[in-house]
Amino acid sequence: MTTRYRCTACGNLTRFDVVETTSVRAFYHFSVGGELSVEEPEVVARAVESVTCRWCGHGRQVEVLDEA
Repeated sequence: MTTRYRCTACGNLTRFDVVETTSVRAFYHFSVGGELSVEEPEVVARAVESVTCRWCGHGRQVEVLDEA
């Protein structure tokens, strides 16, 4: 699922800086030589901290677009 944004200040629909915190559960498999392979990553929590428009720099006027 992808979230779409729109800046109501300038009309931007394509360029945003998004700061988010993500928690991931994954299986870590280490080889005998110590090489790490990360398998089966699953996002268990995601929180968007801020969204800022790349065109005009505003974060106060960015809205989430309704997918409908």
